[in-house]
Amino acid sequence: MSDRMMIGHLFPGKIHPAALHNERKTAQAQHSPPPGTFQELLNENLLKISNHAAKRLQQRGIELKGDQLEQIQSAVDKAAAKGSKESLILMKDMALIVNIPNRTVVTAMDGKAMKDNVFTQIDSAVIIS
Repeated sequence: MSDRMMIGHLFPGKIHPAALHNERKTAQAQHSPPPGTFQELLNENLLKISNHAAKRLQQRGIELKGDQLEQIQSAVDKAAAKGSKESLILMKDMALIVNIPNRTVVTAMDGKAMKDNVFTQIDSAVIIS
C-alpha cells in the first residue's frame, strides 16, 4: 500500500466513496422510467368492459376473441381520432356502445337485441366488416 492515509481520508482511492454513491444514484435515476408511466400507458390503451357490458355479453352468449378485440380497439382508435365521445360499434351480428375517452364498452347487444332498437346518446358509429 503506497497511498498515504491522511486524517479525514480513510479511503485508499482518489475518488471519495460518497461521490461514487451519488454517481450510482444518478445513473439509476436516468435508467429507470418515471413512476406510473407504464401503468398510465397501459390503462390508456387497454379496452375495458364495464360490469354491465360483461353481464350483457354473458347473458347473450357473446364471446369476444382476440382478433375481435383488436378490431374493436382499432375502431375505438378511429373514433377517438375523430373526437367521438360515445360510439356505436357494429361488428357482424353484434353492437357495442363504447365510451371513447375512457375506452370502455358500456353495453353489448347481439343480433336479436339490435332489431327494432333505437340507439340514442351516441355521436358516432364505426362499422367493422
